[in-house]
Amino acid sequence: MNIVVTVLLAAGLFFFLVGIIGIIRFPDFYSRMHPAGMLDTMGLLLSMLAIAVYILFDHFSYLSVFSSLKILLIVIFVYITSPIASHAIMDAGVRAGLQPWTREDLTKEET
Repeated sequence: MNIVVTVLLAAGLFFFLVGIIGIIRFPDFYSRMHPAGMLDTMGLLLSMLAIAVYILFDHFSYLSVFSSLKILLIVIFVYITSPIASHAIMDAGVRAGLQPWTREDLTKEET
């Protein structure tokens, strides 16, 4: 059980790390939204699943079952709200007039 929890936590941390690197490395607002969405959905799913498995199997009682169900409800809530929030943020960027990054922007920066 400890191996499963460790693997799930490591995978969750991997998604958090890759998402953070993507946010730093991508050039514009629109392309940074993709790793931001992956960061909170997959990273949260795997790390919270590890916590739920640990609570459920390490301290098995009726309270641990309810705690695991609460954690899974949090994950479901994030899965429902994350795409809506990403779309709303993207729409706010469009309405604010943010332009997507193009190759011409790269050549302007070099000169």
